[in-house]
Amino acid sequence: MRTDSIPVVGADIAVVGGSIAGCATALAAHRAGAGRITVFERAGAHLADRGVGLAVHNSRYAELTAAGYMDAAMPWVQLTTRRWYVREGAAPLGRQIAALPFPFRSYCWGPLWQELRGRLPATTDFRTGTPVREVRATANGAALHLGDGPSSGAADGAGGAPSTIDRFDLVIGADGYRSVVREAAFPEVRPRYAGYLAWRGAVPAERLAALDPPGLPPEPWAEEDCIYAVFPGGHVILYRIPDGRGGHRANWVLYTTPPADAGLRLDTPTSLPPGTLTDALHSHLRHVTEALLPPYWGGLIRLTPPQEVFIQPMYDFTAPRYTAGRLVLAGDAATVARPHTGGGAVKALQDAAALEAALLAAPERPGALDAYGAERGATGRTMVELGRRLGRPLVQETPDWGALDQTGVESLWSAADGSGAFGGRALQS
Repeated sequence: MRTDSIPVVGADIAVVGGSIAGCATALAAHRAGAGRITVFERAGAHLADRGVGLAVHNSRYAELTAAGYMDAAMPWVQLTTRRWYVREGAAPLGRQIAALPFPFRSYCWGPLWQELRGRLPATTDFRTGTPVREVRATANGAALHLGDGPSSGAADGAGGAPSTIDRFDLVIGADGYRSVVREAAFPEVRPRYAGYLAWRGAVPAERLAALDPPGLPPEPWAEEDCIYAVFPGGHVILYRIPDGRGGHRANWVLYTTPPADAGLRLDTPTSLPPGTLTDALHSHLRHVTEALLPPYWGGLIRLTPPQEVFIQPMYDFTAPRYTAGRLVLAGDAATVARPHTGGGAVKALQDAAALEAALLAAPERPGALDAYGAERGATGRTMVELGRRLGRPLVQETPDWGALDQTGVESLWSAADGSGAFGGRALQS
């Protein structure tokens, strides 16, 4: 069944997942003339409270602004320079080995989501605390089975009340790396664990004064700097993000392999939210920050209380295309590339912009939605491969960082980012 056969104007469209990708694709459906738009979000509330950071390349920001998915009203911090440091004795910041351009804007996930959520029309039925258990294709659309009970077709004795069923002309899967929409569209696609983790946190600016290392100014790193502090077997990235209240947070993401005794089962997609890390994981993080990172950057990470640290295992996957009949994929439901790419949120917003264009073109141009699926699928493959190439020198096969200088770091990065896709590929017109 071709996706372009749906009557877009006035169509009943479901969006599964209500985060950044979900809000953006719901906005795309609205702009394309959809009738009823229903967003199903598993989380009960507090999406706006998520305080982690993300970065958007300046060029991708310009494209997304032109497409109407970003603008200067969304709180941001301009970054310009990426400084690379290695530990060297007791030097607080370590030794800088390179400085590369970093033309990115940084954002806080929660305020960015809030801006997108606020742009949805009042007629949008946004249902929080509503998990979608299963998606099934039908002759003229798709059926969603809602809730945690068995579907009405379950065998007797399955237990629990049956889930309710709602039917739609088109279903957009924006429900992340454990997507039920992707499972329905491409059941053979399985996320693959990459072998290492990302520890994450964000430190309010007022906590930074507690570091106060001797010999350093009160602000030892400039607002426009993104820090790469590298060590054998990993690195940490730090940059400032808006806190949504007019101030800043220091956002950090530390990549390294977990200890053998961590007790993790990562064969299926999972994450460890704040407050759930094991003692072995906390001990490993403490070892990295105390023994491998320069003192200032390690101390900054330790300003994040254990109950605020969370872990994101690295997985790789991408659907071969982003459409299957009346099912459409976007964001992490379609592709998960490692965050080294600097393009996760960008790709989700680009997916929405491209989907809007395809929905608008579908009535007159047969194959418009199928073209969306093919083009965005190609972009997804590019970003997954970039994440793998960057993961090798940055985590899995790290060089002798202390022996590298400006030329050496430039060469390493150029070899890993051979496609020039860091920060996301250009949005196709």
